[in-house]
Amino acid sequence: MYDFAGLARLVRALPPGTVWRHNQAGDLPTRDQRSIDLQALKRLIAANRGRRGYTYTHYDVVDHSHNQACVREANAQGFAVNLSADTLDEADALADANCGPVTVVVPADQMTNTTTPAGRKVVICPARVRDDVNCATCRLCAIPDRRAIIAFPALGPARTRKLH
Repeated sequence: MYDFAGLARLVRALPPGTVWRHNQAGDLPTRDQRSIDLQALKRLIAANRGRRGYTYTHYDVVDHSHNQACVREANAQGFAVNLSADTLDEADALADANCGPVTVVVPADQMTNTTTPAGRKVVICPARVRDDVNCATCRLCAIPDRRAIIAFPALGPARTRKLH
């Protein structure tokens, strides 16, 4: 187990160009459970320079300008912060915030590409539909200026979720 400073040291030690994922569960650092801790995020961004780190966040960027600015800064500096939506309507709202790439959970049986209500392209995660692809070979979520929304068919209790 290591603390945030230890994480930054580990990231800085990765070879240049390495694709790595921050958090399998959880979110970006915070002090109040509402706002991204910008100073901690800046340390992670600095450690990531020359590498291709990515993560996902559920923090509000639609009505929270501080979080929007934090996500925009991370993406501009090469640390991909994907905005996580639970519906295609929410994916449109996050895309309208224009601060980072968007991902969305879709019903378990949604295995073909689609569009959002606003007409944005939604691509089903290639690792979920192709046996010869995994996160390490796909790397779409590590592209900070990606326009396509990546969709993850639901697993577990969320598998019956509606698209809108």
